[in-house]
Amino acid sequence: MENSNNAVLLESDTNELEIVEFRIDEYDDSGQLVPCHYGVNVAKVREIIRLPQLWKAFNSQPAVAGMIKLRDKVITVINLAERLNKRIEGMEPDRVIVLEFNRLVVGVLVHSVSRIYRISWEQVEPPVKVANSEQVTGLVKMDDRIILVLDFEKIVGELCGQYVTAYEMLPDPDTARSRRILVADDSPFIRNTMCSSLRAAGHLVEEAENGEEAWNIINEKLQRCRERQVPIKEELDLLITDVEMPRMDGLHLTSRVRKEAALKDLPVVIFSSLASEDNIRKWSALGANQILTKPDLPNLVCLAEQLTG
Repeated sequence: MENSNNAVLLESDTNELEIVEFRIDEYDDSGQLVPCHYGVNVAKVREIIRLPQLWKAFNSQPAVAGMIKLRDKVITVINLAERLNKRIEGMEPDRVIVLEFNRLVVGVLVHSVSRIYRISWEQVEPPVKVANSEQVTGLVKMDDRIILVLDFEKIVGELCGQYVTAYEMLPDPDTARSRRILVADDSPFIRNTMCSSLRAAGHLVEEAENGEEAWNIINEKLQRCRERQVPIKEELDLLITDVEMPRMDGLHLTSRVRKEAALKDLPVVIFSSLASEDNIRKWSALGANQILTKPDLPNLVCLAEQLTG
């Protein structure tokens, strides 16, 4: 599934995204069908196909439906209805959304796929704390429904956990220097993993759930530095940001940081599941010091220390 418009979004400072809307319906306690609408960033979608022959995987988790052959590759398929604990008695999903991110290709079973919407990240609200909200990173309010944006990094990471692991890197007590680091990521699963690694290495870490919150934190620090007439490094050594976030994405956040003269020397690391070679080239123009994908987590602590001296 090629999308040239989405390529423009990823290389520029638009604070926009395109989402694919799909449905995984369920039955309520009275047996009534409940339509359920979900979304995923088009940048993660490789293609959408009808379910081909499915081979069961031995000793797999219940939410792993099996494997399919897609041209020259065999990929794992996740049953999202099972993963989200839905009652679907008799409803068989027959569409597969093939996702590619974090150097992985994986399929997810869904009941139907609707259309693609282009929206601003400002329209994506943080999820409310309700049942299954830990699987959701944002919600989009449409005229007649709500689209829940799923946290596929958490869903896939828990089922195919080889690409996201917490690394406890303890500092050398003779050489370690604690850095003040701000981490912006809307996925609690990924954010907790990053922050645990950085804190285990002896660093002071603040967390933001989206780019807007991170920008507000940075502005507060900048204001204190101006009042004291000291550089930003007195309050903050490093910003690490995801790209996909409600309210303000990481590309717009990076652009804002680089447009502020007092922040020109603040190191910025973009840490995203969408950090392909093409996107790395595009995003570098925004002024990020380094761009990593989620499998590069073992290098994050060392990189943070290198960038902050």
